[in-house]
Amino acid sequence: MKQIRILSLALLVSLSLYVRADEPETADIHKCVGIYTDVMRQLDMNYTDTLDYNLLTKTAINQMLYKIDPYTVYIPKEEDESLKMMTTGKYGGIGAIIMQRDSVVVISEPYEGMPAAMNDIQAGDTLLEVDGMDCFKKNTKEVSDQLRGKPGTEVCIKLRREGVDSVIVRRFLRSEIHMPAVTYYTALDNKIGYILFSEFTSSSSQDFLLAVEDMVKNQGIEKLVIDLRGNGGGIIDEAIRIVGYFVDKGTDVVSTKGKIPQSNRVYTTSATPLYRSMPLVLLVDDQTASASEIVSGSLQDLKRAKLIGTRTFGKGLVQSIRPVAYDGHLKVTTAHYYLPSGRCIQAIDYSERQKGNELKKDTAGGILPDIVMTDSSKVDITYSLYRKQLFFDYATRYHATHPTIASPETFELSDEELEDFIRFLGEKNYTYETETGKYIDEVLDIASHEDIDTVLVSELKALKVRLTPDYREVIMRRKDEVKQLLSEEIIERYYYQRGRVAFILRYDKTLKKAKEELKSEK
Repeated sequence: MKQIRILSLALLVSLSLYVRADEPETADIHKCVGIYTDVMRQLDMNYTDTLDYNLLTKTAINQMLYKIDPYTVYIPKEEDESLKMMTTGKYGGIGAIIMQRDSVVVISEPYEGMPAAMNDIQAGDTLLEVDGMDCFKKNTKEVSDQLRGKPGTEVCIKLRREGVDSVIVRRFLRSEIHMPAVTYYTALDNKIGYILFSEFTSSSSQDFLLAVEDMVKNQGIEKLVIDLRGNGGGIIDEAIRIVGYFVDKGTDVVSTKGKIPQSNRVYTTSATPLYRSMPLVLLVDDQTASASEIVSGSLQDLKRAKLIGTRTFGKGLVQSIRPVAYDGHLKVTTAHYYLPSGRCIQAIDYSERQKGNELKKDTAGGILPDIVMTDSSKVDITYSLYRKQLFFDYATRYHATHPTIASPETFELSDEELEDFIRFLGEKNYTYETETGKYIDEVLDIASHEDIDTVLVSELKALKVRLTPDYREVIMRRKDEVKQLLSEEIIERYYYQRGRVAFILRYDKTLKKAKEELKSEK
């Protein structure tokens, strides 16, 4: 009871800090808090079993926030590392991505130059123990929490590796992991620079500038391609600084409009531009969001850059971090973004969720590129192989038997190696089941419960057989695409993410179009 009274008092005191007595919503808010408190009190007095009040409160908050929008979230004190990662791109750990594989957790990607890679932890390694915790049947969050910790503390990892019979033990120190905002940059032909920019965290604009300066001074670039595909955004001030490198000082970049006066603001560039006349092309896709949409949308509105790709995600909601009781935080949506032309980036009206309505994307939301590239993605054998992680598994085996490979710029997978991959699929008992075939299975299942003619059922079964093709035959028809995707996984084992990007750029149709556009620039 004492805990509930303290919780109720904390809630009411918090509300009094943000709500004035003369506001019409105040009575409703106090009513709702009163109802919640009384329900908790009744549960405490009458419920037959012991209750976890912290868990109940966290669940209630999260379910409430889900009704608002996916970006308004509660961050309790014990998840401070998540907050730090959001704002700085830094955390304490080993520097590796992990993934779930059935009942085990596997290293998906160690980051170049970070503790995991420096201590010979490789993609494909299965985690057995972390600091004495058995990882079997643990999920990725549980294992990630165990891997993370204060920089400078020791971690002991036991793992199993393809081609190695004994258990491998690694002991080393955690460090502060800083995810680079600039994943890769290079000079292309015709004095064109390329920069892959991944996220807007603190000081990321400086990292961006250093990369551009390096290409200008040491590689002689005069034009620039900025790749924002897959960039989910981040800190708005970093986006403004990047725009400021290319437009006049004092230029309006974006404005925000919200419920309270403090949320209404116009963001303008504050420095003299360093590359005011440099021709620009930005690459965008459906995962380009938030701060990256501010950069691309404002440069488009200001007639400063040409956009190539597909329509962007459409996240035009502003979040601010607010402290809440017991050292927690609330990342809360406070406003909408508006570009210089007055258009709002936001594509989904999340208020419809509170009404119980289906959420729909507004086709006017997001940023429509100047040149729209056709989305060539489709559900085929490459999707099947990727979804079943067979490219990943073969790359793990390949790495175990090939100490070195050629550079990403010259690497070619041979026909003999493709045949070896096909044999590998046989060892894994792979069957290529088309999505259409899966629908036939569903129809047959329904038919088994209905009065359907047996001849028709037999015809459906025969059709299902025809829709389960020989995977070798299909792979050979699509061998260039299969080779490319398999090569990406293999190259990352040796040259990490920068190597994968360098290889992908050899086949990137959107980048090719960008180069054509910049070559025509005078």
